Parts: sequence; C-alpha cells; structure tokens
Amino acid sequence: MTAAAPAPDAGTDEPSTLGALSKLIQDANDRGLSYAKMSQRAVDTSTGTKLSKPYLQRLVANPPANAPSEIQMRALANALRVSERRVKAAAAEQWLGYVATELAGYNDEVRIIVGHLAGMPEPELRRWRAMIEADERARREND
Repeated sequence: MTAAAPAPDAGTDEPSTLGALSKLIQDANDRGLSYAKMSQRAVDTSTGTKLSKPYLQRLVANPPANAPSEIQMRALANALRVSERRVKAAAAEQWLGYVATELAGYNDEVRIIVGHLAGMPEPELRRWRAMIEADERARREND
C-alpha cells in the first residue's frame, strides 16, 4: 500500500491525487525549487541526517508505505523552508488521514488572525497567503 498515487498527466483538469506532504514538496518544485536544491537544504541540524534527491522525488512520485521519521521531517522542513509543524501536519494527513484543524499551541494573536482568515473567500485567502509568503522570503533574504 502506498500513501498517494502519482500526479495526473499535465494538462488534465483532474484534481491532484497527491497526498498532503507529497503536494507540499511538489508545490515547492513547481515554484522553481529543484530537487537538487531541496536535497542540499534537507539536513536535520541536530543529527546531520541528509535526505537525497531520489528520496525527495520518491516522496512525490511513489511515496513509501510509512511516513518519514521525525528526523526526516525536520530535514524536510529545512529543505522546504517551512515550519516543522507544517510538515508534520501534512504527513499526518497523508499517512494517517488526520487533518489538523485545532490551534493548540498557538497564542491568542495567532488564533485571532486565523479566525479572521477563516471567513474570507478563496481569492482573498490567496492574496493573504501571497503576502505572508513574500514577507517570509524577504526575511530569509535579509538574514
């Protein structure tokens, strides 16, 4: 049993059948982050564990039956420049069918912001996401 089917052929109108973590990786690749660059970044700083380019490609094209380990997820978060929480939520959705919807662990400010965003139409959500991601990129470039 695998966690996700391969993506449909380009040009079809079918929705993606990728699992959540596979989609997170594929989306980064679609935005121009090569698998080679992902692999260079995919290092768990606490253990030195590195993820190979073929492993990253396999997570998208033919995911293994088991989710990546916690160490591998930390390396994935570094590769994708996203939070470890986001990678773990995507893995939980893909391999366990669990969709994280709670805001446990976040402070009141974050919960208030999410509450405002939750009622917005899709185009407005996309606009806010683009602004947040642009801010994150700018901060990384200035570090």
